[in-house]
Amino acid sequence: MLNKVILIGRLTKDPELKHTASNIAVANFSLAVNRPFTDQSGERGVDFINIIVWRKQAENVKKYLNKGSLISLEGRIQTRNYENSEGKKVYVTEVVADSVQFLESKGQKSNVSPQDFVDKESVADVDVADPYADFGDSIEISDDDLPF
Repeated sequence: MLNKVILIGRLTKDPELKHTASNIAVANFSLAVNRPFTDQSGERGVDFINIIVWRKQAENVKKYLNKGSLISLEGRIQTRNYENSEGKKVYVTEVVADSVQFLESKGQKSNVSPQDFVDKESVADVDVADPYADFGDSIEISDDDLPF
């Protein structure tokens, strides 16, 4: 069985760092990831995915990343549930990141919010230095371009 997730996106908020009772660092944040297609009106959707990071990576995420930071990550999907204060069962699905890669330095970061990636027009406004600005756009490939 396999449970592996690879994502590229921008943080929608600054990471929150906490420590468990045994002093293990854990950070959480939300990642905006473009959908690879447009809807009937030509707009690109965005998924907002909750991310959990543990230990030293959690400390580094809190120290070096903030809202709008572009990252890639590898991890796994985790589901859990708990009972809220009203006694109702709440189900949570999130990605537990095993590896987080920073895709731009603080000096490179453009002033782009995750909502700027919702449609093609705002993607065109992204800084050209951002190699992932058009991530997910379809490209035309002819049979002559294929190596097999």
